[in-house]
Formats: sequence, structure tokens, C-alpha cells
Amino acid sequence: MSFLICKEAPNFTATAVLADNTIKENFNLKEFLKGKNGLLFFYPLNFTFVCPSEIIAFDQLLPEFKKRNTEIIGVSVDSEYSHVAYKERSVREGGIGNIQYPLVSDLNKDIARSYDVLHNHKVALRGTFLIDKEFHIRHQVVNDLPLGRSVHEAIRMVDALAHHQKFGEVCPANWRKGEDAMVATNDGVKEYLGNKYHS
Repeated sequence: MSFLICKEAPNFTATAVLADNTIKENFNLKEFLKGKNGLLFFYPLNFTFVCPSEIIAFDQLLPEFKKRNTEIIGVSVDSEYSHVAYKERSVREGGIGNIQYPLVSDLNKDIARSYDVLHNHKVALRGTFLIDKEFHIRHQVVNDLPLGRSVHEAIRMVDALAHHQKFGEVCPANWRKGEDAMVATNDGVKEYLGNKYHS
């Protein structure tokens, strides 16, 4: 497993199903983001088990990501036709419904390879990558297949990045938007810890 933190995100052009179910054959990640943050997530396969819960969870919180100038993009090794069928099937019937962010087809598995999340040459692990406005990866987490990810944690990371970029402060353990952060100096850490953990 390679670490992509602080590196430029691997760009790609691939076929994707857009929010309105149209198929875009030359979907390009960098062009799609156009200076916005991106939350790129990989999942193993359509019509499986943990995957729909994650896909739907990202969609339910999509307005929160949009408020933060962040686009969501999902990727799996399924075809674009499988993506459309998955979206057209209702949640009650085992589908994901009409989610409102792109799903990218990675049939040849090149995108999963470039992000180093391809598992046993078959499917992608549950990789999540936060890409900043300069197209650099600032956060990555990869879960094994049985372990669903936390979408709320993904939002927390977007908030932490925004806070750092705006104020220059660093965000300590369990920090959430609106809470005190830390000045990255000896005095800053003393002040933060003194206020947070004073006895």
C-alpha cells in the first residue's frame, strides 16, 4: 500500500454515470473538480452488501459536502451500465436510487491500481481520498472489504482542512468544526492542552 499524502492526485479520464443518469465517456477528474475539493471513494462492487449503505450515506450528506465546496465521486470496477441499473433500482429493491454524484466505471482496474487500492487483482478496497483545490491528496484512509467507512469522519476531515487553510492552525484529536484548534508552536500546544485537559 503506497501513501499518496501530499502528492498530486492521480488524474484519470474514464466513463462515468452522472447525477442525471447520462453517461459521460470522457469524464476527467481534474476537469470535474475545477479548483474545488474532491472526495474520491472506491467501493468493491455494485449489488453487494456494505457498498449500498456507503453510497447512499454519501448521497444523504451530499448537501453538506456541497456547502464545503467539495464534490463526491464514487469508483468501482463495474461497467457504466451496471451503475445505471444500480441507480434505477429502488433502495427497497436492493438498489441505491437516484444518487446525485458521479459513479465512475473502472472496468480495466487502472484507476484502482493508480490509487493502490486494488485487492487481489479483482476489486477495490474501500479507499477514501480527500483532494484539495490544488489537486493534492491531503487525507487517505483504506478499509478492508467488510468494514464500512464513516461519512461523518470524511466531513470532519474536509472541515479540518478548511480550518487549517483559513487560519493556519492545526486540528488536534477529535477536533470538530467550531471547536478550538491549536497554534503549531510550543506555547500553542501548552495553551491548548492546558485549556482542554486542565485538572
